[in-house]
Amino acid sequence: MRYCLNTSTIRGQQLGLVAEIELAAKAGYDGIEPWIREIEVYQQEGGSLADLRKRLDDHGLRVESAIGFPQWIVDDPEARARGLEQAKREMGLVAALGGTRIAAPPAGATDRDDMDLLTIAERYRALLEVGRAAGVVPQLELWGFSKTIHRLGELLYIATEADHPDACVLPDVYHIYKGGSGFDGLRMLAGTQVHCFHMNDYPADPPRETIGDADRVYPGDGVAPLDEILGTLRRNGFAGVLSLELFNPRYYELDAEEVVTTGLEKMKAAVESSMAAS
Repeated sequence: MRYCLNTSTIRGQQLGLVAEIELAAKAGYDGIEPWIREIEVYQQEGGSLADLRKRLDDHGLRVESAIGFPQWIVDDPEARARGLEQAKREMGLVAALGGTRIAAPPAGATDRDDMDLLTIAERYRALLEVGRAAGVVPQLELWGFSKTIHRLGELLYIATEADHPDACVLPDVYHIYKGGSGFDGLRMLAGTQVHCFHMNDYPADPPRETIGDADRVYPGDGVAPLDEILGTLRRNGFAGVLSLELFNPRYYELDAEEVVTTGLEKMKAAVESSMAAS
């Protein structure tokens, strides 16, 4: 397993992408998972994608994934077409940095509880075709707070019925819990179809019904069954990247280097614990 920093973890420090790359490299991460908006801001401020890619290469960092929100899933044909065009543009940014994957959450459909899963699968397949042309694979992402694609079973069903060789999923410890699924269902998931897994933990309080993104904590600091989760992933053949994704405002008040270093240490400790428990 490799270790990656999702830049949301230190978003509150407002350092900018270059500084975040430097910190990830200094702490010892293998990769970084930037948000598309950060890449765009870097460009708007005069930054060169070629220079940014060289900086990543010089540090030995991969762009393991990226976070964007094209509305590929929505019913309106014109809006969906615009979403696919946005996805194409964002995939181009990722590819320019040497990346080959991007998150594909159900953006634009979070308030819908009546969408047909087969229809979503068809739309995910269309997005996968855009990705194949761009050389960047969209990973179907679970959002536990959404009314669409919030259960692990829904995620697996859509990815399966897309019937595409590039179909894959992007699970998340917190989102599986928030969406109401248990973790035994991960046994149904081939590790080869997970390239990136969002790592975090959650406390016992607030309860599932009211817990939010800001309540996520470092791996091992909450009550998630990480030994079970990581053990299942390993038995399934997962050989991808664990990406630390937090949104905790308490961490935003700390020194960013302390946060990324602590996060990496706690991810590694969680992996070691799961191996000892196997």
